[in-house]
Amino acid sequence: MDVKGRTAIVFGGTSGIGLATSVKLTAMGASVIAVSRNPAKSDLPETLKTASVDVCDAAAVEAFFNDQAEIDILVNSATGGGRAIGPFAEMNVDGFKNSFAKLWGYSHVLRFGIDKMAKDGSIVLVSGTPARRCKPGLVALSAVGGAVEALVRAVAPEIAPIRLNVVSPGFIDTPMVSLSGAERVAHYEKLTKDHAIARAGTADEVADAILFAIQNDFVTGTTIDVDGGWLLS
Repeated sequence: MDVKGRTAIVFGGTSGIGLATSVKLTAMGASVIAVSRNPAKSDLPETLKTASVDVCDAAAVEAFFNDQAEIDILVNSATGGGRAIGPFAEMNVDGFKNSFAKLWGYSHVLRFGIDKMAKDGSIVLVSGTPARRCKPGLVALSAVGGAVEALVRAVAPEIAPIRLNVVSPGFIDTPMVSLSGAERVAHYEKLTKDHAIARAGTADEVADAILFAIQNDFVTGTTIDVDGGWLLS
């Protein structure tokens, strides 16, 4: 797919990986709407169009898509809510359940977005490496990511020729981590010291993988890893 002149919607598009994707698509000539719960919280390029939608609100997501014309590109990197961290045997059950807000948000966007997609359109969801190689404390992320990837493999054949893929990042340096300065550097060094590429990835590196999934017309139902060798560690 040549993205120039195409219509793109990026959920989670005002921060981190989603913002990097929105900016790259815009630079390549796509018409982009970056969607998040509160776009006003982010320092965004003036040329980027935004919309406010909570992906966990099914009615709001449906209403948003009802107002759209045909869509060529649909990306979802929105987390949907909180993340429970720690061993499963010590985890608050409600905290574990709440981690699945990401799956429900993805389900809403996928379910209501499909009906608006062009027949040669491309959809990309963002999962995470814990889906297939869980580190200690990441069991909730692993379970949610595994569900997202299974959903994509199941739905991709149903909606063909629309293409549906997953990009699965490892540890990425984004605003989701609130640490700063030397403390932030040490945090990522500790997390990635055993990886083949011993550093955190960047939002731009993940966005490049999302663009690959969008542009390559022979890829569907696939998970693309951008993990610095996490799966090999």
